[in-house]
Amino acid sequence: MLEAVIDPELHSSVVDLGMVRDVSVDEEGLISVEIALTIASCPLRGQIESDVESRLRGLPGASGVEIRTTAMTAPERANLMAKARKQAAERAPETQVPLTTRILAVASGKGGVGKSSVTVNLAAALAAQGHTVGVLDADIWGFSVPRMLGVNARLGGADGKIHPNEVKVPSVRPNGPDGILKVVSMGFLVEDEGMALMWRGLVLAKAVEQFLTDVRWGDLDYLLVDMPPGTGDIQMALSRLLPRAELLVVTTPGLAAQKVAVRVADMARRSYLKVAGVVENMSAFTCDHGQSYPLFGSGGGQALADEVKAPLLAQIPLEPGVATGGDTGSPLALAEPQSAAGQAFHLLANRISTELMPPVEMSGCTARVFAAANANLAAVDAAKAAEHAPGDGEPISIRPAQPPNA
Repeated sequence: MLEAVIDPELHSSVVDLGMVRDVSVDEEGLISVEIALTIASCPLRGQIESDVESRLRGLPGASGVEIRTTAMTAPERANLMAKARKQAAERAPETQVPLTTRILAVASGKGGVGKSSVTVNLAAALAAQGHTVGVLDADIWGFSVPRMLGVNARLGGADGKIHPNEVKVPSVRPNGPDGILKVVSMGFLVEDEGMALMWRGLVLAKAVEQFLTDVRWGDLDYLLVDMPPGTGDIQMALSRLLPRAELLVVTTPGLAAQKVAVRVADMARRSYLKVAGVVENMSAFTCDHGQSYPLFGSGGGQALADEVKAPLLAQIPLEPGVATGGDTGSPLALAEPQSAAGQAFHLLANRISTELMPPVEMSGCTARVFAAANANLAAVDAAKAAEHAPGDGEPISIRPAQPPNA
């Protein structure tokens, strides 16, 4: 009976969450239940107690219900939150992002490490390979993607859905197909780029949810999500909405940035998200005469990768062209692909698309095989029907196309 009592905040059964410590029934039918709450002063205590009592009071032979509440220990709280996150990931709501889309959330522990620059240039480099790449600017109150990509059109839509802004990207491969960037940002919805959005965490998380459920993304090979820095409400919302997403952690070479970035990786794994790898941005500055200067320190990217047990995927050199490209809406990966930083972004894109997260090839999937078989059978049936057209009054036999036996 207690499995039907749902924690209002965690949306899971108090039994599944391990909140029911003890249940006993004495000879007179008095039911005693001990419930462990996350904290002693839990504001939902009254509702949980009321739900428990209403579930047990009507049981045959029950003379009464006695409820005792206690506070969880720190290990019990950690175990409960782990269960809640896992169950939330397993119950992820449907979004408009196709199930075949590879999702990469670009995150950082703190601001100022160039996370948005990495997102934009990586997305441009992937699109230049001929891919269709979605870019979701999830940094709701710190949006910068529209300016960096040079896109300022308002978002349109139809049939109750928002349509992303699209940018065509020329292929870097000889005779290769052009790519497409599909971009969504709060910057396309506000009247002025300088307008401050003074929203609380839950409202920010709801905005991200709408960008995933109310935007008609269409076919996507990749979706890159430019995350806000830190480990707050938006990060938790993303892990619930897109549990198949993988995290790309951006850091600078300095020790301070590296230590903060560790928390992002820890958040990802607590939320059952895979850490795809680490990108060290602003790794060194090379002047015109070839001398390299580690202006922001050295070794932080590799140290972070070693600590979180994920590969160091790229070291992006510090180049003025990265900042200039972001200010003018011409990503360096497209404007100067032969520069050192441009080449680093393209190498990163190539490694992601060939090694870590290759696009899902649907042509060999079972669903496509059955679809092709059905189409062929339907064509054969149509041809036979045309050859042996029945006369007047003769019934027509139609055989539905069936998949072949495996």
